[in-house]
Amino acid sequence: MTDDAPELRASDADRERVAEVLRDALAEGRLDMAEFEERLDATYRARTYGDLAPLTRDLPVGEGVVAPVPRVSMTKEPAGSGGWAGRITGGEGSSTWAVAVMSGFERKGRWTVPKRFNCFAFWGGGELDLREANFADGEVVINCVAIMGGMNVVVPPGVEVVVRGIGIMGGFDQREEGFPAEPGAPRVVVTGFAFWGGVGVERKVTRAERLRLKEERRREKLERKAARRELHTSFRDDVEEAHRTMLDGHRGLMRERREERREERERRRGED
Repeated sequence: MTDDAPELRASDADRERVAEVLRDALAEGRLDMAEFEERLDATYRARTYGDLAPLTRDLPVGEGVVAPVPRVSMTKEPAGSGGWAGRITGGEGSSTWAVAVMSGFERKGRWTVPKRFNCFAFWGGGELDLREANFADGEVVINCVAIMGGMNVVVPPGVEVVVRGIGIMGGFDQREEGFPAEPGAPRVVVTGFAFWGGVGVERKVTRAERLRLKEERRREKLERKAARRELHTSFRDDVEEAHRTMLDGHRGLMRERREERREERERRRGED
């Protein structure tokens, strides 16, 4: 944003771009919930670029680069293709295995799932969270071996899930199978072996997405309240207008009757 245009009016799209930066900052731990809610509220109340600029002054605006000055783009750039294409990166995974022996492991956040990820748990457990992950290939295999332990695989909405694991006095959760995949979304194959243990699979949105949906519901609620208030005001105005019309009609009728009585008295006086 240039320094000579802080008073230009911000659009809804400008406010939404700032809100997206704030959501990313919350997901990355740069903002706590109180700071996020305070800045988000200020974002949706902002009227100008000058109001928006301070809200992202200390946050990254690009690929991990912290902006030295507030940046709110005043150029309406075309929307990127987005979707799943940008998350299937090819190459190698950032982590290819995990082991928990009487302990635990966790993979979550922004990481790259390899074509095959092997994990083992003995008297322990682990969690693989793929909601914010990239994928090395359009199909990845999560191979889980759980001996008297457990593992949980969390996938984002839109991903196809196939479960092929074998359980002996244990099992693999198959509830997320059968859901159609979004166009271009990867397939996650969960396989392996569970003995006196289990491997769970669940589909969840990210925390940032939950907050975004919550914001959307809040804004829709406010819009509905405003619409009801406008409807109530319009109805009240219509009632008041009808009441005024009735009063005006009544006054007019009373004037006509008074005029008729006056004319009747004058006629009688003329006859006398």
